[in-house]
Amino acid sequence: MAGETLTRMDLAEAVHREVGLSRNESAELVEGVLRMISDALVGGESVKISSFGTFSTREKSARIGRNPKTGEEVPIHPRRVLTFRSSHLMKERVAAGNRR
Repeated sequence: MAGETLTRMDLAEAVHREVGLSRNESAELVEGVLRMISDALVGGESVKISSFGTFSTREKSARIGRNPKTGEEVPIHPRRVLTFRSSHLMKERVAAGNRR
């Protein structure tokens, strides 16, 4: 699966195969879960998925950046960014996949 991307439709198809819901119900279920995750993050909550990782938001303050092409200093405005910290189990699983 190297170089490929897992999509919403792939997730919905997996739910369809594993759980036996119809394709439409599976797609709605996946959309509902993703909506709950994004709504929680927009609301400033963290989302922890056991054995997978934690999604959270972080406030970044204003700073002066530099345009790498011209060297010109440019103000970077304060903003909120999304972060993901993988669990130790996920890190181990990924690392084990590298040893194949």
